Amino acid sequence: MRGLLIRFAITAIAVLVAGHIIPGIEVDGLGAALAAAILLAILNAILRPILYLLSLPFILVTLGLFMVVINALLLKLVAALVQGFVVNGFWPAFWGAVVISVVSTILNLGVSGEGRWEMVSPERRKPPRIIN
Repeated sequence: MRGLLIRFAITAIAVLVAGHIIPGIEVDGLGAALAAAILLAILNAILRPILYLLSLPFILVTLGLFMVVINALLLKLVAALVQGFVVNGFWPAFWGAVVISVVSTILNLGVSGEGRWEMVSPERRKPPRIIN
């Protein structure tokens, strides 16, 4: 449960960052960002897999770029349903979806499944042994 709450908070931070960076996206505070993050997570869990399946030919032809279009349309839907979260047009939604995906991916790298922050460090390798 704690991991889920942390991921909602990370998505809310990503929504706030997108609202700050992308002209055309307006977020009226942390409450609107959190509501948008929760609704976005619900729609991503329920509606996005169905949309991906239905648009699979477009996804294959565009080499996956159409997945960002689906994410942008879901972001526009969230903006229509959440007061205090406004997305003005398709291109702000497109770039907002990209920013939200990148920011939440970077921040989620440090969160374990149990909801703990973890620092991932590369494994140290021993030098190779030379055998003659």
